[in-house]
Amino acid sequence: MAQAFARQGMQVCITRRPRNLPQLEELAGRIRQDGGTAHAYGVDARDEAEMEALFDRIEADIGELDVVVFNIGANVWFPITETTSRVYTKVWEMAAFAGFLAGREAARVMSPRGRGTIIFTGATASLRGRATFSAFAGAKHALRALAQSMARELGPQGVHVAHVVIDGTIDGTFARGRLDDAAERLARHEIVDPAEIARAYVYLHTQGRSAWTHEMDLRPWREAW
Repeated sequence: MAQAFARQGMQVCITRRPRNLPQLEELAGRIRQDGGTAHAYGVDARDEAEMEALFDRIEADIGELDVVVFNIGANVWFPITETTSRVYTKVWEMAAFAGFLAGREAARVMSPRGRGTIIFTGATASLRGRATFSAFAGAKHALRALAQSMARELGPQGVHVAHVVIDGTIDGTFARGRLDDAAERLARHEIVDPAEIARAYVYLHTQGRSAWTHEMDLRPWREAW
C-alpha cells in the first residue's frame, strides 16, 4: 500500500510497533530508491497518547493527511474454552480499539478541511463468526460497525470512509510460514496478491464524491464464499 500510494506522488507515512521500526526503515528506503517519499514511525496503535502525538507530528512535519489506512490484522484462533481474557482483550485492542483511535484522530484533522479518505481493513470475520475465531470475529465485527458509523457521520462532511472485506489468504511472511505452496498458489492467483489490494485502496481514495464505495470485498477467484 505504501508503495502504491507513493507511486501516486504522495508522501507516505508508515507505522508499526517500535520493535519493528528497522523493517519499516527498509521499506521506506526502497520507496525512496524508487523515487518516492516515505517516513517511518514506531508507535503502539493501542496507546491513545501515542496516536494523538503521531497525527500531530505528521500534520506538523510532513503535511495534511489525505488518506489514512488502518491495517492491523490480529488474526488468532483458539477454542472458546481456551480463549483467555488476556487473549480476547488483546485482540480487541489491536483490531477494534486501535481502529477507533486511528479513525478518531483521522476525523479530527480531516473534518475541518472537508476532505480525506479513511480506509479500514476487514476480513471474512467482519461478516460472520467461525469456530475458534470468537476473539477475532468479535473485534472485526466491532471495526466494521465503527466504519459504518463513521461513514454516516463523516460522509456529509466530505470525508470518505470505506471498509474492505478481504476474504482469503494474503501472500506475505505469515502465509509463507504456514503454506508450503504459497508461491505456487500466488502464481495461480489462488491467494490474494498484496499489490492488488493496494490498487483497490488507491481506487477507493480517488473515487469521485458522486459515487463513493463504502464497503468492498476482495477475494481470489477460487475462494469459496
